[in-house]
Parts: sequence; structure tokens; C-alpha cells
Amino acid sequence: MTPKTPTLSKSRFLAGLQCPLRLWYQTYHPDFGAKVSPGQQAIFDMGHEVGEAARRRHPQGILIEEDFRHHPQAVKSTQAAMGDLFAPAVFEAACIYDGIRVRVDILERADWGRWNLIEVKSSTTVKEVHVPDVTVQYYVLGGFGVRVEKAGILHLNNQYLYDGNELDLQQLFRFADLTEQILSQQEETSQQVRQLKEMLAADSPPVIQPSRHCWNPYLCEFWDHCTAGMPETWIFTLNGITQKKLNALGVLGVKDIRDIPDDFSLTVVQARIRSCLLEGKEFIDPQLAEELKKVEYPLHFLDFETVAPAIPRYPHTRPFQTVPFQWSDYLLHPDGSLEHREYLCGEDRDPREEFAGTLLDALGEKGTIFIYTAYEKEVAASLAEDLSPYREKLLALQARFRDLYAAVRKHFYHPEFHGSFSLKSVLPALVPAMKYETLAIQEGSLASLEYLRMLSPSTSSGEKERIRKDLLTYCGHDTLGMVKIREELLKRR
Repeated sequence: MTPKTPTLSKSRFLAGLQCPLRLWYQTYHPDFGAKVSPGQQAIFDMGHEVGEAARRRHPQGILIEEDFRHHPQAVKSTQAAMGDLFAPAVFEAACIYDGIRVRVDILERADWGRWNLIEVKSSTTVKEVHVPDVTVQYYVLGGFGVRVEKAGILHLNNQYLYDGNELDLQQLFRFADLTEQILSQQEETSQQVRQLKEMLAADSPPVIQPSRHCWNPYLCEFWDHCTAGMPETWIFTLNGITQKKLNALGVLGVKDIRDIPDDFSLTVVQARIRSCLLEGKEFIDPQLAEELKKVEYPLHFLDFETVAPAIPRYPHTRPFQTVPFQWSDYLLHPDGSLEHREYLCGEDRDPREEFAGTLLDALGEKGTIFIYTAYEKEVAASLAEDLSPYREKLLALQARFRDLYAAVRKHFYHPEFHGSFSLKSVLPALVPAMKYETLAIQEGSLASLEYLRMLSPSTSSGEKERIRKDLLTYCGHDTLGMVKIREELLKRR
């Protein structure tokens, strides 16, 4: 072990609060961690976009340019910027105290030599995890000699309606003052810092078993490493299992679902999963076929893709408002023939009206509409509120929707579901030929990212066309998958 405890950073301090073992690996074995996924990178990029918008509230503010590898120089630049009396704010202000390095999003000049500590978050509310984030920054700034007047979170205002002109940055954001709460937690923060340092100075890592804390508040990058030795039927994968039950099974020494005692309290679905794994066969409720056949033809199998920009992109939208840009509909006629219709907005404009109009034309006024989860139902209802000319027809769709996910979860289980009833788990188990691994886009979050990349002026025309084809393939795969799932389930009656 190194003779000197490594310097902490704000992010490492927060990682240590989530799990000391996560901090240990970040410090000594970062190579054990998974690479940043496209979805995670998109979250980081969104945070940077929101942070840049927040800085524009102070046009004359000074940005500290040095990166984390040059913290001492950044500290000197921060001190120089703070000494500039004409600077209303310092961005990425660098400070160090008690072996902890921090970079403050916005250090806003207040009166009488005091400063406001502003942490920018790309959320619409203050979350529990945000409090220690600001608390440790306050702790370091105080020790560094910065007199803080107020400390809190600058977050997006979900009531702000963009009019399509220049963003109103004062209305786009809201400041939540957490000073009083943060002051009350300074002694606890000091103790937490000491404990984490002691942990890092030890000769061996802390012994911590993977569980729910690995996902709260964020998915730990060492999840795959820590769970590599767990059985395929690990109790953590048991659908809907609570931390209380995980703890109780841990006391019993149970890791495998199949080893759960007969008298252990489980929900109906959990008990069904355990039974299927023990017997190595499917569970089929006789009512499933009846439910799947109680329909009105022609049958529709519908899927949407959406995007929800943190900063409003189109007029009459709010931060994180869901904007649907693509739909796919497989139409099953009484004679068994299939027909496919689809829509994808290929231009950087508000797609909602065209989306709704083409969708309503495709769905007509008859036929059961199969969806997977209630998401499409919710999006259609939201569109009805935004588009008054289509309101009545969009709301009329609500009675026609049928949730295939709910039917599967209630009436069926396959051992290859691995505890999940998601389409990504159910479809490959029932229709092995329809694996998601063969697709360039394999999940909705990546579809949203690729759509925005397709709209970007910096993306070449050839790449735009490739993305367009990938989006159509992915959305069509989901809807055809629902057709095939229903077919397979009806065979099992």
C-alpha cells in the first residue's frame, strides 16, 4: 500500500459515500471498471450542455481552463480570477482543503467579499444525492478560506415554456438555497472524510457484497467485476425483490433463487420464477390465450421512439419534455397477412404534429393496438394535451391499447427471462432468431442519441442515411417482435 493516502476529489468522495469499495477500486484499480457506455456519455454531455447554458447567465464570468490533471495551476488561476473585482463569477473554480480537491461549477460574487456556491444540475428538482455534493464543496471552500454567503443547486425549471426565440436563461433555471441544511452537515462531512481516508490507508479493500446500493444513486462502474462470480440465477435478479428480502436471504446464506427455502415469503411472480427454475420449464396460465385472442381486427403492434432534451429544442416545449419522432406499426389482418407502416422525422424541426397526423391515419378507428408497457399510451395522452386539433382522436386511442407486457407478466414465465419481463429479455427467449445483438441500435436510449446525431449539421449525409436505416430497423424489430411473441404464446395454449 502507498505510504501516503491518495488525494480525494469531490467525485471520489461521493463514490465513497455510495460504496467504500467503489472508491477503493477508483483509486487503486480503475482498470476493473467498465467503459463509459454511450448512454452514460450522453448524460455527461447533457450535463455539460446545461452547465454551459448556466454560465451564460454571467457573460463576464471567468472560466478556469486547467483540467483535473493540473489542479495546483487551476487553484492559482482561481485565486487570480477571484481577485478580479470586475468578474461577476468564476466557473470551474478550483480549491483544495483537507486532501480534497473540488471544482465549483459557478462561484458567484456576492457582497462584502463573500461568494455564492452554485452547483449546476441537469435535473428539474433537487435530489437527495445533490446535498452531499454541495456539502463537501462548502467544506472545502470554507477550509480554503472562501467566505460563502449561499450554497445550493441551480436546476432546470420544468415550468419554463420555450417560445422558440432566444432562451430566457433566468426563467430556464431555478436556484434552490441549501445553505442551512449544508451548514448542519459540516461535522458529519468531516467525519466521513476521515473515515474514507482511513479506509484508503488500509492494506486491503473493504469487504462489501454487491446489492441495491450498487445502483443507488448511480450504477457503479465496477458492477460487472463485483458480480462476476454470482450464479446465473442470482437472487438479485429475482423480479421485484426488495433490499429487506435480499438482506434476509443473505443472512440465510442464499445466493441462488433455486435455494430459497419453501417457507420464505415471496410474491406470486417471485414464487412462479423460483418454481420455473427448479422445474426447468415454463409457466403458462390457461387464461393467457383467452386474453390474447379477445381482440378486434385488424391488430396493430405499435412502438414509439422519443427524445427528451434537457434544454428545450422546439417552440412550446419544456425542459425534458418527451418529443416523439418515430413510430412503427405492424398491421395483422384476419387472414394472417402482415402489413408494415412507419414514420421517422428526418429534419430538425418539431415532429409532433406530423407524428400525430401520420399515426392517426395509420391506426384508423378500428382494431386492438398492442403495445409493450404503457409508454405509448402515455405519450399519446401527452400529445393530446399539446395538439388540440388531434386531441379527440388521440384520446380515443386509449381504449384500444392492449399492454402485451402486462399480459406476459401476469400469465407467463420462461426460465430464459432471467427475472426480467422487458422486451429485450422476452423476445430472444421466445423467438431466438430475433436477437438484439445483431442490431446497430439495441435500446431506446441509444435510439434517442442516434436521432440527435442524425439531426446534427456536423454529421455527414452518408452517416445520416446509415442512422436513419438503423432507427427504422430497430423500431421495426420491436413491433415485429410483438407480433412474434403473441404468435408463440398462442401456440402454448
